[in-house]
Amino acid sequence: MEKLNQSNRMSQIVIHGDTIYLAGQIPDDTTQDMKTQTQSVLSKIDALLATAGSDKSKALMATIYISDKSQVAAMNEAWDAWVTPDSPPARACVEAQFPREGLLVEIIITAAK
Repeated sequence: MEKLNQSNRMSQIVIHGDTIYLAGQIPDDTTQDMKTQTQSVLSKIDALLATAGSDKSKALMATIYISDKSQVAAMNEAWDAWVTPDSPPARACVEAQFPREGLLVEIIITAAK
């Protein structure tokens, strides 16, 4: 098992065998709208997957948390532009309360190496 980008609290990447687990990713700027925050998170995911030797086409599962279900269309607009059309992962999207004001989206990805 390999753990990358560690802090005292968590690892941003855990690689176990041929499976990559990413910690939940949130945007750096929580003043932006849902679509822009989602795009920011997906860019962070791209970078982490590259660090782990993978990419979005190898994503197996995505769990998406959004603060307001009425904004799912805006999140999906960013998601649909990002996801590999012929290789989308399994996905769940749920409404959640976040501890930080302005935070609209968090995404967790599991991928193959």
